[in-house]
Amino acid sequence: MEITYWNKKIETIGKDALKKLQLEKLRKTVDSALKTRFYKTRLRKAGINSGKDIKSLADLEKIPFTTKDDLRECYTDGLLSVKLDEVVRLHTSSGTTGIPTVIYHTRHDLDSWTELVARSIVATGASKKDIFQNMMTYGLFTGGLGLHYGAEKVGMTVIPVGGGNTKRQMQLMKDFKTTVVHITPSYMLHIYSKLEECGFGLADFNLKKAYMGAEPYSENTRKKIEKLFNIDAYNSYGLSEMNGPGVAFECVYKTGMHTWEDAYILEIVDPKSGKAIGEEKEGEIVFTTLDRKATPLLRYRTRDLAFVYKGLCKCKRTHRRLSRITGRTDDMLIVNGVNVFPSQIEEVIMRIPEVGNNYQVQLEKEGALDKLIVKVEIYSKMFKGDLKELDTLKEKIKTELKASIIINPVMELHEPGSLPVFEGKAKRVVDLRQKI
Repeated sequence: MEITYWNKKIETIGKDALKKLQLEKLRKTVDSALKTRFYKTRLRKAGINSGKDIKSLADLEKIPFTTKDDLRECYTDGLLSVKLDEVVRLHTSSGTTGIPTVIYHTRHDLDSWTELVARSIVATGASKKDIFQNMMTYGLFTGGLGLHYGAEKVGMTVIPVGGGNTKRQMQLMKDFKTTVVHITPSYMLHIYSKLEECGFGLADFNLKKAYMGAEPYSENTRKKIEKLFNIDAYNSYGLSEMNGPGVAFECVYKTGMHTWEDAYILEIVDPKSGKAIGEEKEGEIVFTTLDRKATPLLRYRTRDLAFVYKGLCKCKRTHRRLSRITGRTDDMLIVNGVNVFPSQIEEVIMRIPEVGNNYQVQLEKEGALDKLIVKVEIYSKMFKGDLKELDTLKEKIKTELKASIIINPVMELHEPGSLPVFEGKAKRVVDLRQKI
């Protein structure tokens, strides 16, 4: 398997050299953070008045965590460390409180972000010979623009179509021989389910790779997409607080996402205690930016759960590899006292051959108890045979789910196209308990 690099020197940097670089950048980041209203107070309370107070990377633990609530309280410019005339772009993300988080970018910040995305793209074996169709939403959401500029940096031919309009997406893929797409896994599955209806077949396309992100999904979903389209699908990870896509990305070996540690300090901590935990132990991801001037963030709690793989990847990149995101500390469902992650449900149902491309989890109240309803679309041929087979399939899914999540779910089998379709980020969980 051919290994390609965008910047081999930094991607294969030695561990000692990387730590030295991180320490230099951390000190500069702390100095930058002290220019913001928020960190000026927060850091001085912690006894940090200058980047020089950071003697080693171990001193990072002296810095308090930053949370999404902190970002909301700083709206609009409490975390801005440069003059506004140095800012060339801002992105915001909405939240349940209605107060968005805002991240400002200087020209340097955007250039740095673009470099990371270019590095990520080339790690998958893509090059300027590829045709890149970007099906992610453009605008305040970082997904579309992030990959767009990185792909252009690599020299790929970029089709900035954005999300939605499935038939048009297919027509563009056919007409311009698209080889790489950036897409949510749920929309990728939706495209497959609409091929025949829209008058297309797989033979019409030249697709080779898909970069998937923006929503949680299981390894079984990735394998299903790869099998359906006969392509390679790559996990990517990013969040708007850390720029967006390009924070971590899989290489051609697909054995974890390389986190670009010259741009971010990665910590994995226990979600409850906040204490660091060892490699290959699941915990909450915490990031510190190292190469962003306008909005430096120190020890930002992402709420995403993952672990770090041990050892070096076969591609020889030295940056540590994150596992796929296994869940979030704030999307965990508590059902009759049992903790359940939606990703656990997806992991089970997507390995069952009869299950189609769409599903939804609904939570309701039944008296004083919670009721978990799992709705799945199954292939239409299942409704044309012996209906007893439907009951057998329902019990099979129900049994496998109960073995995984302990909860005994109510199963509903639906015909293809009957559940809601989301052309952007899928809304897999509908919680009606608070509305009753």
